Amino acid sequence: MLRTSARMKAVPIRFRDADGGNSDSDSDSEISSDENSPPSPEARTSPPKKRGRGRGRRRGCEADGDASRSRSPHRSVAWNTDADPDVSVPEPLRFTPRRTPGAQPPLDAAQSPGEIFFNFFDYEVLTLLCTNTNKYAAQNLEAGKKFVWKEIEPKELRTYLGMLLYMSVCNFPKLTDLWRKNTIFHVPFPATAMTRDRFMTISRNLHISDPAEDAVNDKKRGTEDYDSLQQVRPLLELIRNSCRRSYHPKQHLSVNERMVAIKQHKSTKPTKWGLKFFVLADINGYTVDFTLYTGKSKTTSGKGLAFDVVTTLVDKNHLGSGYILYCDNFYTSPSLFQHLKKQGFGACGTYRRNTAGTPSTEKNALHKKSPRGSIRWIREGDLLFIKWMDCREVSLCSTIHSAYSGDTVLRWRKDAEGHFDRVPVPRPTAVTEFNKYMGGIHLSDQMLGTNSVHRKTTRWNVTVFQHLLDIAVTNSYIIHKELCAGKKQKPKTRQAFQEEVTATLLGVRLDGRIAPPNTGHFPTPTSTVDLEKRHKASVGRRRCTLCKRTTPWKCQECTVALCLQLKRNCFMEFHKEPQNAPLDDPPEEEPTEQPSEQPPEQLQEQLLVEPKEELEEEPIDEPKEKFIEETKEEFIEEPKEEFIVQTL
Repeated sequence: MLRTSARMKAVPIRFRDADGGNSDSDSDSEISSDENSPPSPEARTSPPKKRGRGRGRRRGCEADGDASRSRSPHRSVAWNTDADPDVSVPEPLRFTPRRTPGAQPPLDAAQSPGEIFFNFFDYEVLTLLCTNTNKYAAQNLEAGKKFVWKEIEPKELRTYLGMLLYMSVCNFPKLTDLWRKNTIFHVPFPATAMTRDRFMTISRNLHISDPAEDAVNDKKRGTEDYDSLQQVRPLLELIRNSCRRSYHPKQHLSVNERMVAIKQHKSTKPTKWGLKFFVLADINGYTVDFTLYTGKSKTTSGKGLAFDVVTTLVDKNHLGSGYILYCDNFYTSPSLFQHLKKQGFGACGTYRRNTAGTPSTEKNALHKKSPRGSIRWIREGDLLFIKWMDCREVSLCSTIHSAYSGDTVLRWRKDAEGHFDRVPVPRPTAVTEFNKYMGGIHLSDQMLGTNSVHRKTTRWNVTVFQHLLDIAVTNSYIIHKELCAGKKQKPKTRQAFQEEVTATLLGVRLDGRIAPPNTGHFPTPTSTVDLEKRHKASVGRRRCTLCKRTTPWKCQECTVALCLQLKRNCFMEFHKEPQNAPLDDPPEEEPTEQPSEQPPEQLQEQLLVEPKEELEEEPIDEPKEKFIEETKEEFIEEPKEEFIVQTL
């Protein structure tokens, strides 16, 4: 009987003997002719024998025959045990990252939660969203949709983002619940930040890409030039670049898929239906890089989807070399691990029994009756294939670990008397480090699910926008924790951090009090000497920066003299103009007035003599007669003008 396989080109040829046993015509030979070539005469004359019960699972020497049928190159190699020495342990990788791991400038300095978040949703992102949202709203109005629209600006968009984060913390069932009145569940704040109708209108018209470019792209549907991510690509690239720019990962990375909302079915994930993101994460949960799955790719390597995903996310030009990647059995393959090894990366991951290139020999292999803690391994060059019996059989492949270095783990075991005790059992080093470092991607998913802004929607591009906002908040919080760890400070909790970012976006204080517009800019006297009452208004006066008249007032923060009168408020005019805030010239030196040791009588005479010229230049109080004369002139002139108009 000739066995062929559609998955592999090279398959060993096997024939059945007259007595029903299996024998190889040439165990190392491969098919070089057509699949329809006739079998040998010996095979034609051999009468077929019915398969009896138990022939599906053979033991002893018969099991060795299955190894020759494997597509793996490890047909004649037996599994080693933990007692066998591993003499070909690979050398440790030299870790040479492209940048110093951790938060990158300017985020490496002291930053508030709002400032860290604005590094992801910066002015460029806000401008992009405002421009395309206004275009999309105008297009909807032209299509005949009924709503009132006022063009959105970056300041208002920040308020809208703050409302989304506010709702994620409060977590009401419906969006409109935040504006309910006449109920015990009434929340007073949202109505003060943004009206309900305005919020809902922005949500309906929120758009990421240019509608004109979307129309051009829709005409290309069905061709190779069609971009299925056109509606989200501008924001997707901006946030992705911000994630790569703001933080450089540590040595141990993990890659896995992440399901978001509705689109694609994944039965083994908690979210069965959703958009699939392939994510590269650090051990602390930081999302280093990501890509959105769109189906069959145009530029494939021919080695499978998993190979293309990993080689796209693990970029040597951006990361450097010496990184170690951990992945699950969807990505693990000998061809991928050998490729990463050539690039200067290590890899470790679980693998499936039917993965091409993995050993399938049954010589000295594990079976269901193997005791807990049993270890089997095979090394082929840089690749180490290892199996460990725990509750069930665990299979891993690694390019950086040794077979066994003496690690143990406590497991419950029942003794002869029926008592359960925790006893140490051997565990391979690869399993220990896989459990330790593979959790980065799962930690990232867990943090993204905390206070998420995700809401059910029929627009998939809005779902992507919500997920990118969650990534920005989560990565900002991780950077905050890294900065606090460097200063040995206690970081904020996730909720406290998100609440502070929300308050910053909404432009309010977290405690609810109204913040002063100009903190620190208060008028203070120019003279600090404790004088008598009759000298306080004249001694120590300085020239005003704007009107050049003398004044007893100055700004506490700017240290410049400014008038503060009913008809001449130079203090307000000065702080209205931004260009006047940072002065090019240094402020005039403040007169240093220190208490003198002279007798009080001599000090009074000196104070009376010095300010004579200034008092003559501008009297303290304006004469009442001058005010009365100006009022009379205005009163007399008005009837004259009215009389002339009537005469004409």
